[in-house]
Amino acid sequence: MITGNRTATRMWQVLGNAVLLAVVFLMIMPYVYMVSASFKPGDELYSIPVKIFPKSLYWGNYELLLGKTNFIRWFFNSVFIGVSRMILASAISLMAGYAFAKFDFRFKNALFIMLLATLTLPIYVLIVPLYSMMVAFGWTDHYIALILPLAAQAIGVFLSRQYLLSIPDEILDSARVDGAGEWGIFWRIIVPLSQPVIAVMAILFFTASWNDYIWPLVVLTKDQMYTVSLGLPTLVGPYDQQYGAVMAGSFLSAVPIMIIFLIMQRRFIEGITQGAVKG
Repeated sequence: MITGNRTATRMWQVLGNAVLLAVVFLMIMPYVYMVSASFKPGDELYSIPVKIFPKSLYWGNYELLLGKTNFIRWFFNSVFIGVSRMILASAISLMAGYAFAKFDFRFKNALFIMLLATLTLPIYVLIVPLYSMMVAFGWTDHYIALILPLAAQAIGVFLSRQYLLSIPDEILDSARVDGAGEWGIFWRIIVPLSQPVIAVMAILFFTASWNDYIWPLVVLTKDQMYTVSLGLPTLVGPYDQQYGAVMAGSFLSAVPIMIIFLIMQRRFIEGITQGAVKG
């Protein structure tokens, strides 16, 4: 009987692993084809039947992308905007989360509920009033229009508050007894202890900024101010379709996200582990 149970358990494990491998295969295949297509010439890119790997490495798509388009400027714009939004939104979210978690003030719970309610609002509801503000300030076609309006993120405040609630108040009280000010407590105690949640917010905010399409489409009109997500679609039009260059640009645009994740990976995993243990 015991042998039969072990056999059944083993079969279920094998089946589960097979399902996971199939899911992983389906998820990575588009990326594999994207990289492969970036090294294919036009005739091979449209050939039928479709071949996953190119016959030989063709660098013409990258030469076209880097030499005859503004991709380098688009890439710089995306990196600058993404890093700026990531730093600013993480700092604001951590400060607000610290206030909600460790300070008592009037209407704190009501304000926090109102903050969470903003998560239900789609960006399409905010586009018109935000665009009107950008026009009134004269910020269209400027970096500030892509950074400042989206610097305050309710999801970041929520994550920060929930994480900081787990930090004992005794640590902060001891620092106050020793004469530390609130800013000193925040920078010397809260920030170092909040590295896992900062890593999570950094990944979320940078990825959201990098993939943002609707808001840049609304506030930008100059080609040199485009981001990668906004510039690459311009390579495919009704009279000219540079799909190879689009694939090359898509591959290059995935590199910064992978770099940010690799940098924040250890802290990110620590946050997941701590959450699992506390749960």
